[in-house]
Amino acid sequence: MSNFISHIATVEIPVSNLAQSIDFYTEILGVTVIFRGETQAMLSFEAKGVPTLFLVQTENMQRLSFVNSFTGVEHTIIDFYTENLAEFRQWLMERKVEVGSLNVNAENGLGGFGFKDPDGNMLSACNILHEHQ
Repeated sequence: MSNFISHIATVEIPVSNLAQSIDFYTEILGVTVIFRGETQAMLSFEAKGVPTLFLVQTENMQRLSFVNSFTGVEHTIIDFYTENLAEFRQWLMERKVEVGSLNVNAENGLGGFGFKDPDGNMLSACNILHEHQ
């Protein structure tokens, strides 16, 4: 077993319009721009152990999502944590962000929902923390 990797450092996200995407991610996720170039930007949650987001402008858009071949369900690549799923979902809808249905387990209250960035990249919010997070 390798002991070289301790955590995820950065998640790279393809975008078609860097300025529009910076506005979206800073407003919606509350991240801070720590670097901005002409075609790329690094965004940070400013929390130890939490990956940065690297927005890369491209004309070759390949959206971040995939369809489960067995269930037909579209899955996200990135799940963002929030304690307040319903409130966050409502807040996104008020800002005209495309959101999916809220899926919460009635027994334990855990779940999530999908939402899209301006380029149609599928993202997700969940209220699930795993051991050691």
